[in-house]
Amino acid sequence: MVVLQMLKLGVENLIKFDFMDPPAPETMMRALELLNYLGALNDECEMTKVGEIMSEFPLDPQLSKMAISSVDFECSCEALSIVSLLSVPQVFVRPSEAKEASDQARMKFAHIDGDHLTMLNVYHSYKKNNEDPDWCYKNFVNFRSLQTADNVRLQLVRIMEKFDLKMSTIIILKNDICGFFTNVAHIEGSNEYSTVKDFQVVHLHPSTTLKQKPEWVIYNEYVQTSKNYIRTVTAIKPEWLMMLASKYYDMKNFPPGSAKRILSQIAEKIRIAKKYGEDDSKFFM
Repeated sequence: MVVLQMLKLGVENLIKFDFMDPPAPETMMRALELLNYLGALNDECEMTKVGEIMSEFPLDPQLSKMAISSVDFECSCEALSIVSLLSVPQVFVRPSEAKEASDQARMKFAHIDGDHLTMLNVYHSYKKNNEDPDWCYKNFVNFRSLQTADNVRLQLVRIMEKFDLKMSTIIILKNDICGFFTNVAHIEGSNEYSTVKDFQVVHLHPSTTLKQKPEWVIYNEYVQTSKNYIRTVTAIKPEWLMMLASKYYDMKNFPPGSAKRILSQIAEKIRIAKKYGEDDSKFFM
């Protein structure tokens, strides 16, 4: 977000900019690379139209892109709710004296596809119960987080309206990928999750509502404690990665491994389908 704001203000060379507390050059390069993959910057490091809109959102770039791309998937209403929830502290509370009760309460909202839609269920229930603090307390839900998310959502709606971005509701899971395609893990042969590009062994966070281990997941947070955890996780299909983030998942620059093998096979199927004029929408199913 800071990088986009600075570019918007006309700062041309961020690497040489005189920061009071300068970031490491590699940190800045990673930030610029991510913005390029998100479509906010072109290959000349110039802000695109998408980047200009993203800079208006008071969000991390990945969340901003998720909000904007929701228009294409006709799921803006749900996406803005999820984005708002991801921008605030944890929605669920788990007091040490009531861990079992809080876990049971969380499962009442569980969605089979994962944590993002579970959060959406919580938000809808919160609104249905008239934003009642007592309801939040009884269901081990953080009232202040939901209240803040609600305010953030109103702000996002105004920004969407400012840029004539249509608000509608149909599809949501594929839209998550448009913002968080860099945050993907899949199950390796040892039945453990590995992040797809840097091969970090990770575990589903205990707070997840997923009852099984999907082969491929997208996650919102990487949490390091006694183990490396991924938190706020949703099941995805690898085909969606190749259709929605093909630049990032360019197999020519992808490290070797089982993820590359699987994704390369999918990329070849998509290439052949396009070559013969077949409908590639089947890869979105």
